[in-house]
Amino acid sequence: MMNGDCIRSLLAASFVLAFSAMGLAQGDHNPKKETLVAAHASGPFDVKISPQPVAEQNATSGLGRMSIDKQYHGDLEATAKGEMLTASTETKDSAVYVAVERVTGTLQGRSGSFALHHTGVMTRGVPALKITVVPDSGTGQLVGLTGTMDIKIDNGKHSYEFDYSLPDRK
Repeated sequence: MMNGDCIRSLLAASFVLAFSAMGLAQGDHNPKKETLVAAHASGPFDVKISPQPVAEQNATSGLGRMSIDKQYHGDLEATAKGEMLTASTETKDSAVYVAVERVTGTLQGRSGSFALHHTGVMTRGVPALKITVVPDSGTGQLVGLTGTMDIKIDNGKHSYEFDYSLPDRK
C-alpha cells in the first residue's frame, strides 16, 4: 500500500507528463503580452430550461440533464445555448449543477462568441455559484476575453453582472 507522499509524487509526475505531452510544461509556451482592459457589463436576460433524458434511466438517481436557451439584453446583446447537469440529494435544499453555454452576440460593441462554465452548489439552502469565461473560448472581436459573471434573480426576473477583461483594441 502506498503512503500519501508517494501518491502525491505519482500524481505530480502524471500531471507533468500530461502537460508536457500537450506542450504546456513550464517554459514550453510564450504567451503574447497584451494590454487588457477591464470592464463591467450588466442587464436582464430571459432563460428557458428544458428537461432532457439522462443516460442513467434510474428515477431515483437524483441526476438530471437540461438544455439552456438564453437571450441576454443590455450591455451584452446575445443568444446562448447550453447544457446543464444536475444532482440532487436526499437532504432538503442540497444539490449541485454544472453547465456550459456558448454565448453569441455583441458585448459592448464587440461581436463574437465565448463559452461560460457554471458551477452551482446548494448546501442546505445556502447557494454558491461561480460562472467563468472558458479560457481561450472567445472568437471574433472577443478573442482574449476573460471574466466572471454573477446572476441575480429578483421577483422571478433574471439579470447578470459581468466583470471581464479584453485586449486593448489599439
